[in-house]
Amino acid sequence: MGDFNNYEAVIGLEVHTQLLTKTKMFCSCPNIFGKEPNSAVCPVCLGLPGALPVINLEGVRLAVKAALALNIGINKKSLFARKNYFYPDLPKGYQISQYLDPVSSDGYLSVKTDGTEKKIRINRLHIEEDAGKLIHAGSRSYVDLNRAGTPLVEIVSEPDLSSAAEAVEYLKNLREILVYLEVSDGNMEEGSFRCDANVSVRRKGEDKLGTRAEIKNVNSFKFVQKAIEYEIERQIEITLAGGKVVQETRLFDSKTNTTRPMRGKEEAHDYRYFEEPDLPPLILDDEFIGEVKKSITELPRAKREKYVSKYKLTEYDAEALTKDKEIARYFEDLIDKNNGRVEIKKLANWVVNDLLFGLKSITSIGKPANKEVIEKAISELTHVGADNFLELILEVESGNINKNTGNTVLLEMLKDPNKRAAEIIKEENLAQVSDDKGIEEVISRVLSENPKELEAYFAGKDKLFGFFVGEVMKKSKGKANPKKVNEMLRGYLESLKKGGN
Repeated sequence: MGDFNNYEAVIGLEVHTQLLTKTKMFCSCPNIFGKEPNSAVCPVCLGLPGALPVINLEGVRLAVKAALALNIGINKKSLFARKNYFYPDLPKGYQISQYLDPVSSDGYLSVKTDGTEKKIRINRLHIEEDAGKLIHAGSRSYVDLNRAGTPLVEIVSEPDLSSAAEAVEYLKNLREILVYLEVSDGNMEEGSFRCDANVSVRRKGEDKLGTRAEIKNVNSFKFVQKAIEYEIERQIEITLAGGKVVQETRLFDSKTNTTRPMRGKEEAHDYRYFEEPDLPPLILDDEFIGEVKKSITELPRAKREKYVSKYKLTEYDAEALTKDKEIARYFEDLIDKNNGRVEIKKLANWVVNDLLFGLKSITSIGKPANKEVIEKAISELTHVGADNFLELILEVESGNINKNTGNTVLLEMLKDPNKRAAEIIKEENLAQVSDDKGIEEVISRVLSENPKELEAYFAGKDKLFGFFVGEVMKKSKGKANPKKVNEMLRGYLESLKKGGN
């Protein structure tokens, strides 16, 4: 094990992410997932003789937007190339990509792991088209070419990552930015965000890189972590045993959490790159780049830092509020409408603890466990207008209703977003009882109905005070003002103890 710890990993990632365009990269076929197989195709994406590609300007715009957000330099002149290889789901026999002259190069993305900030260099971001998809069923394989021609960007990092955890953090940060910018939907299950991991090992302190293996098309953060961890261990074991790591492409098996050989690793010369003769050079002027730059909104990391420094929120709350662009937008809308009436920390608590996590009786709201639950929660959140939600918060803050009743009202608002908070409170007669006489009557009834508990309380069982409070709240159907209940009950019990009543 001592020798094992003398080795370190060197990791580089190649991320492929589909772009959110309406049409494909080089033709007018719809860019849509889930259509009937081979129904969204044309002579261009089918690779039929004589069909000519045309550059999708929106695809270029989204690629430039992603590059600018990732601090990658934009190249005003770039070229498309043919990447030649044969595969059943690539009917042309080549993929239109970029090679020597990409649209952008030399950038970085900063990530934080274990409290340490690290700058991961990005070699390039280039534009290309996706291939089709093979569907395996028993002994047969079918080809669906709907995905062929889908706009992609490939984002290639330098080998600056040194652990599986670091690689996952980089991917999460990258995906978050792309989704925030609406460059990609980042759907890993559907393959619109996937990565190839290049992994090698070397003795600590050495500069020379070891022989790398590429793990192909991993489409979940969990699998990326497990695949890299296994590959690091595999390569160190081979090296310690006196063997040599073979340069190859490997596949990750999620059932066994292992990688297995797929094919020998290709090099650039294997693809016989040459300039795409059917497409002109891509020329970008300052005006176009400037317009794209203006469209970049505040990124999640900057939002989190602002929420912590300006609004004095915890890092946990800031993280929860910026995980999704719509949640952040909703929260900021709430702040604007609030106009200083309620502490921002309290607004954050309402969104994080009540709206997103606390409403267990609506199955889609509660601690998000998967993508579908999160999307449903966000959908229901945004249907309740920020002004209506703020109205509910003000009803609680003013003492008109208590917090528990507030959550009851919120459930009704989620079921029918058109209903106002005040309307539900009035219809359901939920307004809090705060008058002394009404609360005193309930307290008197509770104590007379529980003589044994009262005797035990006077005998020293002080914890029964909470029992009496609960009974008063139950008798008042949750409408009694809890603060008043506590104050009046304590005074009432003191009075009884002294023999005043």
